[in-house]
Amino acid sequence: MLNKRYLKGADEIKPIAKGYGACFATDEITVEGYKIGFFYRESPDSPIDSGWRFLSGYESDEYMANPNNIGTHDVNTIANYEPEIIAYLKKPMGSEFIRDPKTNSFVATNQPLEA
Repeated sequence: MLNKRYLKGADEIKPIAKGYGACFATDEITVEGYKIGFFYRESPDSPIDSGWRFLSGYESDEYMANPNNIGTHDVNTIANYEPEIIAYLKKPMGSEFIRDPKTNSFVATNQPLEA
């Protein structure tokens, strides 16, 4: 197991989105400090999995192919990195959101970005 140095320590994680279960997030978010650029919800892999997947949007295929670059976290932990995601956590499987670079807010992938 790799020793990772996360940007937020356990003492910095507040209970702001409890009860959603686990999720996957890339180290670009939790270790490198990139903002979430894309997230989606798929069918869970296990009973504790929420199905949420969080990425910066800058990960290459090679990066994503390396399981050491992706961590399993409580959704609450990722919400502490980006509280803006809380508003979307009850969305159903198949939901996808991307950060609009002009407004810095999340939009569903089937919605056009502002011109």
